[in-house]
Amino acid sequence: MNCMLLTVSDVLLRSPHPDMPFLLSYKWPLVTMSEAECLYSCEDPAMWRGIYGKYWAVVEAKSAVKGKTSGKLLELEKWYQEELPVVISARTEPSLTHPELVKLMEWKLTRGKFRPRLQKLVASNTEQAVLSCTKKAFSLLPNVQSAIVELSTLKGLGPATASAVLAAGAPGEAAFMADEAVESIADLRPVQYTAKHYSLFLQKILHKTDQLNKVDSEQDWTPHKVELCLWAWAVASQIQPSLLEKFSLNNATHKTKEKPGKRKETNEQPSKRQKTH
Repeated sequence: MNCMLLTVSDVLLRSPHPDMPFLLSYKWPLVTMSEAECLYSCEDPAMWRGIYGKYWAVVEAKSAVKGKTSGKLLELEKWYQEELPVVISARTEPSLTHPELVKLMEWKLTRGKFRPRLQKLVASNTEQAVLSCTKKAFSLLPNVQSAIVELSTLKGLGPATASAVLAAGAPGEAAFMADEAVESIADLRPVQYTAKHYSLFLQKILHKTDQLNKVDSEQDWTPHKVELCLWAWAVASQIQPSLLEKFSLNNATHKTKEKPGKRKETNEQPSKRQKTH
């Protein structure tokens, strides 16, 4: 597979917004379809582990693009990836409080597309409703789809936000439905924010998770970890391709050899954020 980048001078990207027919404001390289698909097609665990190691550098790069909200993004990302999972797992029955759900939505909107109406809707849920619903959702696992349906009964929560709740508390079962991660899988474009589309996405992620654990002696891959890699690859390809310079996927797509060993369950979180230079 040939992975290549196009610059804005090479192509005009049509926008979905009628008042902005072409996205001419991009100053970074644009990703081709084959580029976006490269990592998901790769079967080399060393390549995936290398991308995973770049996760926080990519977050730093994205925060720089955010401008005024740069510090906010880094703070929320650290909270979601490192602090919230610990808090949830420490509870006798996994659940989220109302403030935690509101903050999770703030993280999601700061990281992706900002929709202030969703923030207000989530905040309008009662404390009791949030505790009861999230507790029930986690109790429904490993039936992720039933958990998604349960969480979607809360105001302002669709499958994407529901998946973020589950990925924080059960990274070995669920993956966050990030636009960039979904779009990196050819069969799933364009993104549809439905339970059915999330189910298709999770199936793909679980397949890749199992595939990597079969060929990686560490056997520590989880759906959430795979999703983070796809996100990091897609975002870095758009805003700072230099972060990926040492990674060549052209020769790593189908060159792996299975290693024996039983799959190991893990709730591993991303490595601690490191300063970039």
